[in-house]
Amino acid sequence: MSEKRTLLLDEAGIKRALTRIAHEILEQGEDIRSLAFIGIRTRGVHLARRLSRLITEIKAIPDPVPVGELDITLYRDDLDTRSDRRVLQATKVDFDVSGHRIVLVDDVLYTGRTIRAALDAITDLGRPRKIELAVLVDRGHRELPIRPDYVGRNQPTRKDEKVRLSLKEGEGVDQLDLVSQEAAS
Repeated sequence: MSEKRTLLLDEAGIKRALTRIAHEILEQGEDIRSLAFIGIRTRGVHLARRLSRLITEIKAIPDPVPVGELDITLYRDDLDTRSDRRVLQATKVDFDVSGHRIVLVDDVLYTGRTIRAALDAITDLGRPRKIELAVLVDRGHRELPIRPDYVGRNQPTRKDEKVRLSLKEGEGVDQLDLVSQEAAS
């Protein structure tokens, strides 16, 4: 079996998707001073930082929108069934979430279990006024009743396919690929 990759978004496509999400967040018309992003480690943090920069530029505000980093490892409901060993990383939220409009940011939405874990982790930090969800890609196959508020791209997939995001901050390139297995001929 070999891996077949199909490019879904290149650098320009990712930037367009994030810019659209930033504008949609601002279109809600709420006080920007109550807005904060919390990214789910690792790629969600990078995307949250980019959204913060975009909104800061669009609104021409002097201080960036706060960004927190969330590690949901201990909140997962599948810790005992995962074959890989997860490394705990620090949750870093340097602002009080209470009363804020939190936009939770993740790269790919699939079953919804990661988001459920993230919601539990956020509520352990305080009581936000509102939590919204922004994802770069929604690939379907939900197991929980979770729906994103902001989506960069809806990409229907088969369960045996993967959506792989590479970002400059980690892999040195911005691209989104659909990965599937091809039978050897």
